[in-house]
Amino acid sequence: MGELRALEAVDPEVAGLIREEEVRQARTMRLIPSENYVSKAVLEATGTVLTNKYSEGYAGKRYYQGQGVIDRLEQLAIDRAKALFGAEHANVQPYSGSPANLAVYAAFCKPGDRVLGMGLPHGGHLTHGWPVSVTGQFYEAHQYTVRRQDELIDYDEVRRMARELRPAMIIAGATAYPRVIDFEIFAEIAAEVGARLMCDIAHIAGLVVGGVHPSPVPLADAVTTTTHKTLRGPRGGMILCKAAHAGAINKAVFPGLQGGPHNHTTAGLAVALAEASTESFRDYAAQVVSNSRALCEGLLSEGFRLVTGGSDNHLALVDLTPLGVPGKPAAQALERAGIVCNYNTIPYDPRKPFDPSGIRIGTPAITSRGMREGEMALLAGWIGRVVRHIGDPAVEESVRAEVEGLCAGFPAPGLD
Repeated sequence: MGELRALEAVDPEVAGLIREEEVRQARTMRLIPSENYVSKAVLEATGTVLTNKYSEGYAGKRYYQGQGVIDRLEQLAIDRAKALFGAEHANVQPYSGSPANLAVYAAFCKPGDRVLGMGLPHGGHLTHGWPVSVTGQFYEAHQYTVRRQDELIDYDEVRRMARELRPAMIIAGATAYPRVIDFEIFAEIAAEVGARLMCDIAHIAGLVVGGVHPSPVPLADAVTTTTHKTLRGPRGGMILCKAAHAGAINKAVFPGLQGGPHNHTTAGLAVALAEASTESFRDYAAQVVSNSRALCEGLLSEGFRLVTGGSDNHLALVDLTPLGVPGKPAAQALERAGIVCNYNTIPYDPRKPFDPSGIRIGTPAITSRGMREGEMALLAGWIGRVVRHIGDPAVEESVRAEVEGLCAGFPAPGLD
């Protein structure tokens, strides 16, 4: 983070907490798949005077004066997003992924319309129509699932449900699904029933532009994403769509759901998009997947059961049922040992969401530190030791020391 002299002078308490978080991120193995490290350049862009400026509207059509610089900045981010993803239109103003998703609902659906998305317990997201989300309250939401026998998306079920329900919109994408999603099949189904297709690539956007996951951009009516996670940008959201939908999408974002965009975030996004257009980023994306597969191999050798048997992307779901350990205490023990993941439901989980059977792990952040397959083997062994000796402080302390030793050899991007 560099020097925080002004902050330390004004509010040493907040400065101290930031320093503590910096140390935590530097000394732990961060395996939460939705987290990453941004570059020093992205950090610098987000911490600028751009946060001072209000910019309701769009470039060339604002409601406040003084937008000359902001208009050029936002257009730069738009142009880079369109070029990187091969999109006809990009809206870079959504505050995060959930508002981006809601904007697409608002653009394509009326309240009460039927929508079809992936069920949350099967790997989908809250905003794909789950009942506790407004997307499940304002719309008649239905969920497709994965098969019991192999835990893969049941595309035949998706087609059957779409034919029966005739939804206004179908949502493809996931937050806890370790395999490649076949966007072409979703596009065929949507076309067959006359539904709009929204693809949520929040988790895999970096893998898409890195060339290691198929892109839905040429197929979908709208593609939403966060700008962090595997894309390694600031915390924000983005919508990519066909030119024919640009007006509806823009109106849904502003004035439909939001006020002024966060210009400092737009700047960080522009930087991240430039970084993601490089050959080194393509190498990074490929290594994320290679590390994920290597970590899965190590976990299988440690006796863990993996949902779907492995991973094709950046994440894996580990079912701890065979070891007799629930996901929550396992995640807590691993954190004490310096390995940070999240407890997570597995498909057809008999346990409750706040005390589920599994943990979710991912390789984006540790790959950003430069770790490779050899480090994944060490990591799998540490996870095995901690879980097999759940609640043993000596084991946790021993593993934590080893974790910190490894992390010291792989400095985290953006941190001092």
